[in-house]
Amino acid sequence: MGYVKNRATLLATGAAALREVVLDLAEAGLAAADPEQAVYRVLRSEGEHVRVAGRTIELARGGSIFVVGAGKATYPIAKALDAMLGARIARGAITCKYGQPGTLDHIDVQLASHPLPDAASVAAAARAVRMLDDVRPGDLVFACFTGGSSALFVSPVEGVTLADLAATYRTLLNSGADIFEINAVRKHLSTVKGGRLARRLPAGCSLVNLTVSDVIGDRLDYITDPTVPDTSSFADAWATLDKYRLWARLPEPVAAYLRRAPPQGETVRAAELAHLERTDVLLVKGDAACRGAAAAARERGLQPLLLSTFFDGESSALARNLIAVAKQAAFSGEPAAPPCVLIAGGETTVTVGTSAACGEAASGGPNQEFAVAAALALSETPGIVALGIDTDGTDGPTRYAGAIADGQTLAIARRNGVDLQAALACHDVTPALLRAGHIVETGATGTNVNDLKLVAVAPRLRQPDSPSQ
Repeated sequence: MGYVKNRATLLATGAAALREVVLDLAEAGLAAADPEQAVYRVLRSEGEHVRVAGRTIELARGGSIFVVGAGKATYPIAKALDAMLGARIARGAITCKYGQPGTLDHIDVQLASHPLPDAASVAAAARAVRMLDDVRPGDLVFACFTGGSSALFVSPVEGVTLADLAATYRTLLNSGADIFEINAVRKHLSTVKGGRLARRLPAGCSLVNLTVSDVIGDRLDYITDPTVPDTSSFADAWATLDKYRLWARLPEPVAAYLRRAPPQGETVRAAELAHLERTDVLLVKGDAACRGAAAAARERGLQPLLLSTFFDGESSALARNLIAVAKQAAFSGEPAAPPCVLIAGGETTVTVGTSAACGEAASGGPNQEFAVAAALALSETPGIVALGIDTDGTDGPTRYAGAIADGQTLAIARRNGVDLQAALACHDVTPALLRAGHIVETGATGTNVNDLKLVAVAPRLRQPDSPSQ
């Protein structure tokens, strides 16, 4: 499968055999979440008809096919459409994150910034609007918006600049808010999100949404929100800002706009898209990587324990809890008998505070913090390996997918002059993990489902001796 680029380095220290098992399971999970193959399973092109997920869409005589999208899992979807529909695609334009390799024959591929938007993100939205203004009744539009489009595809409301928007995104991402809370704010600062892009399409055209879930519960308006009805409101945006006390940290134009909440700025409800023939296809569910890893574990003779795919909250807290469960399994055989693997999914977060001891610069992400917290909890504990990865290959604002840890990680870090406790306290874990040699690098994986956490437990260990009385 070959997703992990630095596999040899990760196997050079610590529990190499058990680490190899964990890396194999992670790669199996990523393979199970491949959106390109999912398109081939649901789409058929039959003469003047296109069949999608059991529904037949008939193009009008002379009707055109358009492809639009943005996101971290958008390229493989567009690649499949390009191969299957070829020259039948009249116009196509997608936007991917910087570093996405590849070009397509009939769909223009451009790159922009993530997790903070840049000028290319604004240009992407403007280009899509111009293209879709040419859609006519009887045409077919494929929309391939996936996770990451919130930054890759932006059009700020009047009075809000790109710099204002980027500063707001940074504040939200560091606040500890979950994706639903964050997107309730972001959608209300955009002229294309929250269903507004779809509202521009004319009556009589067909809209097919092909997407991949990276949110808990697979709610479409938080996955592919420019082209589906929205369920959030200005009141939800206010609730986020109140809950995390963010009003004073927003740029003044942003705060002023949200307080004003102009009625025309509310997002789109289902009735406003009733003029479209719309088909929504969730190609890959958010839990796909977890379930793929579980299936691979069973094939290897490991008992998989899929704890939940709905985990959220602080990533380091989840690590401590999973390690506690793993130790229970290792020493008592409960709740699963080793060899076994605990599997967890969801979207955990990091709340970045301020401390005079930490300085300004920090680098890391939730999955890297998961591994560091696991390393601290596993110190000198043999037979357990923990891994956390962001399935798109970029954990937080870094180019690394996540990290791995076992009972030797803390000692290895110390030998390399690394203080993991201090790094975690300051949310500056990437440099520490690099020096320890425990970071996981995959590059762009071509998918973007929920994060994947694995904790593998070797055959049962002997209970440590009780301290003498």
